[in-house]
Amino acid sequence: MRIFFALALTFFVFSCQSGVQKDELTSPDITYGKLFEEVQMSRVFEDGKTFVDCVPVFGADYIMEAYEEQKTSDTFNLKNFVNAHFELPISYTSDFKSDTSASVEAHINSLWPILTRKGGEEGGTLIKLRKSYVVPGGRFREVYYWDSYFTMLGLQAAGKTESIENMVLNFAQLIQDIGHIPNGNRTYYMSRSQPPFFALMVNLLAETKNDKRVIVQFLPQLQREYQYWMAVETEESRIAQNNAKKASALAYRKAVFIGKDNILNRYYDESETPRPESYREDVLTAKASGRPLKEMYRHLRSGAESGWDYSSRWLKDGKTLETIHTTDIAPVDLNALLYYAETLLAEAYDLSEKPEFGDSFRTLAAKRKALFDTYFWNEKTGFYHDYDFVAKQKTDVLSLAGVYPLFVNIASQQQADAVAKVIQEKFLQPGGLPATLANIGQQWDAPNGWAPLQWMAIKGLRNYGHTELADEIKTRWIANNKRVYKNTGKMVEKYNVYDLSLLAGGGEYPVQDGFGWSNGVLLKLMTE
Repeated sequence: MRIFFALALTFFVFSCQSGVQKDELTSPDITYGKLFEEVQMSRVFEDGKTFVDCVPVFGADYIMEAYEEQKTSDTFNLKNFVNAHFELPISYTSDFKSDTSASVEAHINSLWPILTRKGGEEGGTLIKLRKSYVVPGGRFREVYYWDSYFTMLGLQAAGKTESIENMVLNFAQLIQDIGHIPNGNRTYYMSRSQPPFFALMVNLLAETKNDKRVIVQFLPQLQREYQYWMAVETEESRIAQNNAKKASALAYRKAVFIGKDNILNRYYDESETPRPESYREDVLTAKASGRPLKEMYRHLRSGAESGWDYSSRWLKDGKTLETIHTTDIAPVDLNALLYYAETLLAEAYDLSEKPEFGDSFRTLAAKRKALFDTYFWNEKTGFYHDYDFVAKQKTDVLSLAGVYPLFVNIASQQQADAVAKVIQEKFLQPGGLPATLANIGQQWDAPNGWAPLQWMAIKGLRNYGHTELADEIKTRWIANNKRVYKNTGKMVEKYNVYDLSLLAGGGEYPVQDGFGWSNGVLLKLMTE
C-alpha cells in the first residue's frame, strides 16, 4: 500500500481558490447537543431532516444560552423556540406546476432550472460549493454523490456539458477540501461517502467533451479518493492499517483483509452515533435491537453510505432491520466500482507519461479481478453475491448489485450469460427490474425499481451481447416512467415494477417535483 501514500505526496495538487476548512464544519447534533436531541426525539417536525436543514438566525452560543435559560419555564414551547431561532428550509418547487400535456422529455428539461442550485450558496449545515449543481428535488435540497452520476447522464443527453463539468469540479473540490466526497454537501453527511462514482463521472465528462485528457486533469482527486477508500490517505493511516493487519483484525475502516496480501472494501461510516437526519428512527431501531448501541449506529450509518438504505442485503436474517450488519459485508457493487477506478487511474497515469504508476494500478485491478471469482461469484446460483467476511461466506441475497461486474467488464462471457439468465427468469417484471427479490418493506427491495440499477443492468448486459434483454428492460422501464408521469405529472424517486395498476410509483416520501436520477436515466434512454 506504500504506493498510495507516495503518489499522494507527489501529485495531490488542485488549482482552485482556497476551499472550505474541514475543521470548521460541524454536524448539528454536536453543535446543539441536548436541544438537538429534544427536537428530534419530540418530533417537532414530522421529517427528521427538516431541523438539520434549518438555518439558524442567531449564533449557536446565543441559541444554546437561550435554550438553557428558557427550557425549564412553564411557558416554554419547544416548537415556538425553534421557529424563533431558526429559518425553515426553502421549498424550491412549491410554485412549480407540471404540464401533463407536455411530453415527459419536455417536462424533464423544464425541471433542470428548478433543480439547479447556484454555486456559493451556504447557510446552516449546507457546505458551500463553488459551481452550480443539480439536486434530486423535494426534501433532498443538496447535491448527492452517487445520484449525481445518473443525473449527469440526463444532462449529457440535454447537451448541458457545462453543468456536468461544474458538478465534477465541485466533487473534485470536496475531495481536495474534505478528503472525500461526502454523502451530500451537508455537515451531517461528512462522516461517510457514497458509492464511488467519481471515476465514472470524470470519464463521462471526458466522453462528453471528446477529450481523454480530462481524466488527467482530475488525476489528483481520482488518486485521493482511491486512497480514502483504501484507508491509506496519510502515513499515519497506512501505519494504522498495517498494525491492524498484524493484530489479525478482519478489517480496518473501509479496507477488508483477504488472505495474506489482498484487500477488498466495505462501507464504513466513521461515526457511531445516530444519523442526525434520522436521529429518532436510529435511536428507536438501536434500542429495539438489544445490541450494543454504537455497533448498531455504525451499521445503520454504513448502510446509508451504501446508497441502499435499507435493503435485505444488509440484514443478517434477511428481513429485520434490527439485524443489520453492513460493516461485516464486502459488497460486490462497491468492489466493482473500485476496480473501475483502478483501471481509470492506470489509464490516467499512462496519459501522464508515468507508465510505472499505470502498471501499479493495472496490477491492483488484476488482483481485485482475481478475487471476484472466489469471493463474489456463486456457481450454484449463476450470479454475483455480496461476501460476508466475518462469516466467511457469500450472502444468500440476489440483488441487482450483481450486474455491476458486467457494467465494469470484470465478468467472463460465461458468467455474464448466467447473470442474464437470472435477470430474465427472476428479476424481469412488467415495469422493469426490482432491487432484490425480497419484499420485506425496505425501500431497496421488491417491489421497488430504481433508475440507477436499470441503467447498470442495461449497460452491463449490452457489454456482453445481451442486447435483446437489455432493450426489453429499457422498454418496460420507459413505459413505467411515462405511466406514472401521465398519472401524476411527476417523475419520482423509485417505481413499483410489479403492479402497473398503481397510480404512482413506489415511495417512502411524499411525491415531489424531481427526481434527479430518474430524470437523468429516462432522458438518456429515450435519446440514445
